[in-house]
Amino acid sequence: MSATLQKIDGSDEASILQEIQTALRNLRFGSVEITVHNGQIVQIERKEKIRLQGNNNRQA
Repeated sequence: MSATLQKIDGSDEASILQEIQTALRNLRFGSVEITVHNGQIVQIERKEKIRLQGNNNRQA
């Protein structure tokens, strides 16, 4: 897993909201974590889980 250091243009509220929206886009299973330091958003982390459908109808 890798991290990307990214400067959000102007770090204004609209840019931050756009980044959060991008992190949420097409997320089916997982979470978006927003880290705040001194009242400012400093990190947006997206964790995505991929669910694999197993064969539950196996015969013993």
